[in-house]
Formats: sequence, structure tokens, C-alpha cells
Amino acid sequence: MGGVHQQTLVISKNYGEKNLAKNIQAIRGMHDILPEQTPYWQYLEGVMRDVLLSYGYREIRMPLVEMTELFKRSIGEVTDIVEKEMYTFDDRNGDSLTLRPEGTASCVRACMENGLLHNQSQRVWYIGPMFRHERPQKGRYRQFHQIGVEVFGMQGPDIDAELILMSARMLKQLDLSENVVLHINSLGTSEARAAYRKILVEYLAAHGDKLDDDSKRRLESNPLRILDSKNPDMQQLIEDAPKLMDHLDEESRAHFQRVKQYLDNAGIKYVVNQRLVRGLDYYSRTVFEWITDQLGAQGTVLAGGRFDGLVEQLGGKPTPAIGFAMGIERLIALLEDNKLAKSIESTPHVYILPMGNAAELKAMELSESLRNQVNGLRIQLHCGAGSFKSQMKKADKSGARFAMILGEDELNSGTVALKDMQQGEQQHYEQSQLAEHLSAVLGLV
Repeated sequence: MGGVHQQTLVISKNYGEKNLAKNIQAIRGMHDILPEQTPYWQYLEGVMRDVLLSYGYREIRMPLVEMTELFKRSIGEVTDIVEKEMYTFDDRNGDSLTLRPEGTASCVRACMENGLLHNQSQRVWYIGPMFRHERPQKGRYRQFHQIGVEVFGMQGPDIDAELILMSARMLKQLDLSENVVLHINSLGTSEARAAYRKILVEYLAAHGDKLDDDSKRRLESNPLRILDSKNPDMQQLIEDAPKLMDHLDEESRAHFQRVKQYLDNAGIKYVVNQRLVRGLDYYSRTVFEWITDQLGAQGTVLAGGRFDGLVEQLGGKPTPAIGFAMGIERLIALLEDNKLAKSIESTPHVYILPMGNAAELKAMELSESLRNQVNGLRIQLHCGAGSFKSQMKKADKSGARFAMILGEDELNSGTVALKDMQQGEQQHYEQSQLAEHLSAVLGLV
């Protein structure tokens, strides 16, 4: 028995050394968001929430995991997302579950299941991670984050225009208006698009020798997506292809014209891009994208459009719907590349240095009192003792505007020493006057 036990110990020891030598790392394409980066995320999320509230949108939160059937029925089984990119697994009950690859289908399911679409309209938004097993590159990750906005029960061009205007306001609030261009198009009704699809397939099939392998694969399953091909060898073929705009039904043509009138009236510049399409049948009429040339191949930072057929496709009553989604990582990359979001501030206003046991007690009490009195005051209290020199180094490293020193002399006199870390000046203040002084100098209420 002893020999067996000893062998087990040796195996365990070797296993432990092997695993210690190779640390566990994050999954490829799924990134940590570090404390230096989160202020950008918080800033962006705050701007978006404020704009959405100003337009009357309410937040909805859906699970990360859904039944796989939801995405097969909404996205389609013969799509790259369903066939190649979804994270799908069987749970212990044998049900096939999937980490959501996009938010619209989940939002529709949630609204249908909870009776939010019954004889009523809805303006909702959501935020969170999505998952697709793609080749990671800048602006495209396996876990990525989106803010999605969906409207149900409104079919007029006015809501289309409002969504575009709201997206423009979001980008303006982020100071990114100069970095993006709005592209718009109309896909018409499903009937008009089906008729156009036959004409397009006939044209492309007649030039089959000029199609690349990807386009040949899409010719039967998803021919409209060929128009979006970036292959330089196919650009002239695509340019000469029949235009969907020439085959729109009259109602869709009038709808699109009205959307453009709203945008013109609001002073929103746009490009009518007839190659802007969607590969899924439930999309109709208005589609739009905000595009940048600063992120390489992943240039779309916000994309939206009408999906009037999706609710019915998922088992509900016919319901007009429109929405958009924005990629948070791509917007963050623009903010960082352009050194924008200068208003982001996460460093403490005050770093408190207590000297000795009695001072540590008083410093804790004082910091809580100041937070109670001054809204928005950021205080970092030094914990773990240490010499004055070491504490001062940490105060400097924190980036705080002020270092507040509390020693024996200050305790006896009911004061603190307040050092301006930017100007190097140091003055004493009554503890009872601190809240008023900090509020005034920092511009806080």
C-alpha cells in the first residue's frame, strides 16, 4: 500500500508542477477588460443610456443562453452563423442550447413570451455579450459586446427616421460624428425582393466564370449577399448588376423617400448605398449602417434595419419591427484611437494618508462623512499602514488631485493637511470645513 501511495504522490507532484509551469489563459478571442479600460466602457454605456432615456426607450435583459432552435428559426440553418460560428452544446436534460450569437432573436422571444407585443408597441434596448466562433481580429472577437435597440408595432417611416436620428445623436455625444459615414438603402417587401432575386440570379449565373467560390456557394442560398462582396475582381460585375432600387414596389419606394425627407430635414448627411443588403428574408425596407475607415476591414460600428417578418417567423402575429445594434469594442477602439472621451475620470479626488492607529480610525470616519456630504466625491483611503514616504508614493501613483494627511498633530488640532498634488502647495484646513472646501474647488455639489 505504501508503494502505491508514494506513486500517487509523485504523480500528483508532477501534475502540479506541469500545471504551474503552464498558467491557464483566457480563451482565444475572449478578452479581459482591465481597470485602465473600463472607464471608456462606463463612459460609453452612460452616454448611450442617457440618449435612450431621452427618446423613451426602456431596458430589457435577456439570458445569455437560449434554445438552439430559436437561432435556427430566426437566422436560418444554412447560414455561416448557425453552421460554423455558434457555441452550441447539450445540457444534462439533452436540450440543445446556444450562447446567443446576436440579440434580436432573444429580444423577440422575450417580448413574445411575456406578452409585450399583444396589441401594443414597444421601444426597448439591451446591452451585453454575444458569442461567435470566428477568426479573431481587430474589431471582431469570439465574445463581443453590443448595445441593441428594438421597436415593435410601428410601421411608418417616421420610426425608421427616429432610430437613425437617435443613432446619430449617440455618435455625436461620443464625439465620433467626424469619424463615421451613414449609408442607407431599401430592401423593399419580401415579394418585391423575391422577384428581384430571380433577376439577380439569372444575371450572376450568366457570368458564373467571374464568381469566386464564396459567391458560387451563395448563388442559390443567399444571392443578395454577393452584392456585398469585397473581392476586387468582382467589383465591375457587381457594379453592372441589376439594381434592387429599380425593382422596388411603389409603397416601399414612397416609404424610403419619406425616410430621406426626415433625414434631409434634420440635416443628417447620408449615402444611398444600393449594395447595402441583408442576407435574411425577414428584413424589409429600410436598412442603414454607420461606417468608419479607421478600423480596417471591420468598418461597421452600428447597423440596423426593418425586420417586419421576424415575429411571425418565430410563431407570433405579424408585427412591424425595426432596430439596430452597435459593437461596443469597435466604438471603444475609435474612442481610444482618437484620444477621445477626455471627460472620462476614474482617479480619486482625494487620497487619505493616516499616520498611526488613532489616525487610521479617524481617517475611516472622516472619509465616510465626506462621501455623505459631497455627492460624487472620490476618496481612496490608504489601508495597510506604511511609512509616510511609501504612502505618499501611492498617493502620487493614484493620480489623486489632493493628498490628505492626518497625523498626531492634526488629530490634536482637529485639522488635516491638504496637499495639492498638481501645484505642490500644502495647507491646513479645519475638518469641519473640508466638505465645503472640496466641493467648491472640485466643482461638486
